[in-house]
Amino acid sequence: MCTLEQRGNIFLLTLTGTDQHRLNPTLIASLLSALREAKSKATRGSVLITTAQGKFFSNGFDLAWAQSEGKHRAVERLTHMVDQFKPVAAELISLPMPTVASVQGHAAAAGMVLALCHDYVLMRSDRGVMYMSEVDIGMSLPDYFSALFRAKAGSVPARRAVLLGGAKVKAEEAVRMGIVDSAHGSEGELSEATMRLGEELAKRKWDGEVYGEIRKSLYPDLCNILGLDPVKVISKL
Repeated sequence: MCTLEQRGNIFLLTLTGTDQHRLNPTLIASLLSALREAKSKATRGSVLITTAQGKFFSNGFDLAWAQSEGKHRAVERLTHMVDQFKPVAAELISLPMPTVASVQGHAAAAGMVLALCHDYVLMRSDRGVMYMSEVDIGMSLPDYFSALFRAKAGSVPARRAVLLGGAKVKAEEAVRMGIVDSAHGSEGELSEATMRLGEELAKRKWDGEVYGEIRKSLYPDLCNILGLDPVKVISKL
């Protein structure tokens, strides 16, 4: 599950527990509810920080749940999770506030997608990797996963290495590839850097509606696939 805590202008969304934070229908619904709560409470200067407890940020979709009723229903259940997770990505891409992912452990497959849906990604360098496992386990990418990587992963070589090469990328390499913004030597250093960034962003007191529309304008292909409304022209002059 996850919790949402408000500390002044900062919303802290935490995947709780010490498991792998596999994205099953229960956790996906919990994430979506928390994001919508943050959106409903947003004010000028709000910021969202997402992190997790334990060794994993998120190890992707819950394949054990998908296979729990036999192979004949596995594809159906996996498709259900892909469809259910899509609104989570849409909420993050349209959220009316800056967003920061604090990746303290492994972020794999849909877990990596969850991280990259944020504006900023900070990562712990002494533990954890970014990894898209689909090519290794024999699964194609959902259309909105591919669109997100086209929008967010820095270069063709980076996308090739991660999506076609199944590279397990540590923090420093992820920074060089343009996937992660900064690497930090311990969980404590990561937490401090994340909160510092969140506080700096909150001090800007940006209008969330304007911020969200500017973000959407950067990723038209992704927004189209996510079913987000066209960018609105907004002036607060």
